[in-house]
Amino acid sequence: MTFNPEIHHRRSIHIADYDYSTTGAYFVTICIQNRICLFGKIEGGEIQLNEAGYMVHKIWNELPEKYPGVEIDEFIVMPNHIHGIVVLNVGAGPCACPDANKGQPKVEGQPRGVAPTRLSLPDVVHRYKSFTTSEYRIGVEQLNWIPFPGKLWQRNYYEHVIRNEKELNQTREYISNNPLQWALDNENPQNMK
Repeated sequence: MTFNPEIHHRRSIHIADYDYSTTGAYFVTICIQNRICLFGKIEGGEIQLNEAGYMVHKIWNELPEKYPGVEIDEFIVMPNHIHGIVVLNVGAGPCACPDANKGQPKVEGQPRGVAPTRLSLPDVVHRYKSFTTSEYRIGVEQLNWIPFPGKLWQRNYYEHVIRNEKELNQTREYISNNPLQWALDNENPQNMK
């Protein structure tokens, strides 16, 4: 099937003209394709992660190690989605490898090993999705994890620019209390119509 703009038009869910590489905190929600519960279950208001759930949690925690300038804050894995806060600092480079520029001509004013651009929020989300999808495929092949049809993650994701300390604290509270709200959650397959 070829691209047809009449059929395949997607409206962006992001703020128009906003620079998502700007230093700051961002609240992110990423959902599994078709909202299939692949990461565990909620029991008694608490998430009970399975191996796949622990894997996506581990990869989230590794983001700052792989990408200097990217920090993480509150985070939770839900049965079919994740919520987290990503903090971008100025100069977050897209390459984790200290020898990234080895063999490349030196760019004036740029030290070796520092990539010329910094990561944006879409870059971070894309890399997270890629790493987790790759690891999940290995789990399907080697550990009999539940296969996913097509793609593991939905194409888009939800984000919110956190503008102040009050919003940051409210977002942290929302994330940490999310399992308690599962029965009412729009992402809960039992609530979808």
